[in-house]
Amino acid sequence: MTRLAGLAVALALAAGAAACRDPSGESASVSTATPGRAVVHPVKAFRPTAALPNDPDDPAIWVHKTDSSRSLIVGTVKVPAPDGALAVFGLDGAVRQFLKGPDRPNNVDVEYGLDLDATPTDIAVLTERLGRRLRVYAIAPDGSGLRDVSAGRLPILVNAPGDEGAPMGIGLYRRSKDAAIFAIVSPKAGPKTGYLWQYRLADDGTGRMGATFVRRFGNFSGIGEIEAVVVDDELGYVYYADEGAGIHKWHADPDAAGSDQELALFGTTGYQQDREGLGIYDLGDGTGYIVSVDQLAGDSVFHVYRREGEPGRPHDHTSELLAFTGGADGTDGLDVSSANVGPDFGEGLMVAMNSGSRDFLMFRWQDIAAAATPPLKSRTR
Repeated sequence: MTRLAGLAVALALAAGAAACRDPSGESASVSTATPGRAVVHPVKAFRPTAALPNDPDDPAIWVHKTDSSRSLIVGTVKVPAPDGALAVFGLDGAVRQFLKGPDRPNNVDVEYGLDLDATPTDIAVLTERLGRRLRVYAIAPDGSGLRDVSAGRLPILVNAPGDEGAPMGIGLYRRSKDAAIFAIVSPKAGPKTGYLWQYRLADDGTGRMGATFVRRFGNFSGIGEIEAVVVDDELGYVYYADEGAGIHKWHADPDAAGSDQELALFGTTGYQQDREGLGIYDLGDGTGYIVSVDQLAGDSVFHVYRREGEPGRPHDHTSELLAFTGGADGTDGLDVSSANVGPDFGEGLMVAMNSGSRDFLMFRWQDIAAAATPPLKSRTR
């Protein structure tokens, strides 16, 4: 979020990136390195979404269960009401819906199969920083649209003072043993212990959403803030980006043994600015990749780590497999999916916020995978 900090470094990096572009402005196939940092490889974005009227922040990918070509991208427009919104895009990047009403929406996430009005329902949930609440949308099974099923009735971080009561990041978690769905929320500010808040989401008995407080957990360095949160449903871990320190890993299940203890802190070096968006590429066998972004003006740098850790050390994610750029300016949020979502994204995709153009950039996973040595793996379905 502190994009002005380290401006001289960012300008130098942008100049280096510009030298690696062809006259058309597209990234050329030239890798660059700066002292004390790994080689950074260029990856060309496949397409942008339509531009938005105000600055976007965070995207999430919803995968259609039977017709992957009808999958959607949702993204927040981070301004106060009445212009704050959730934008809904098709995979062609065109706007399908523009849902105004949220009061300074920040981050958004998607989860599948919440029991709402006795019907399994896919949902998109966003944080309203100024509204100090969650807003929940039910996603039509055919992908035809989203509808608000909370109507601003989900206050959270209750009684927290000032920015400690202003929600920003969110990661949704579906517990495998009972299909319970939780929201893990990071506020704008918080203490060095117990920074994150966790809520259970469920039907309140009227066919609308309710949120019940479960716990607070999570360490914080005290440098910057914590915004990005992502949950690995299959393995049961939550990761969150401590902007000035690294990426923390905890158990997502509040009932798990050791849920009160941190499991890992990685990504502590190699970043020039804030650690922002996080995403997980799932290979389907407990392995895959964790993607993080270094928020740089002009050309943010994405970092890739092993999801499964090292042999015999599942919480050791320190080895960086790839660093790459794609022309995304000042990236806040990102999302990654390994699903086959149509002919353009048969091996999955990454979506990243692009501040300067007020849009989101869409990357084919196969292009990202090919930039690494050896190439990263892909999941095909």
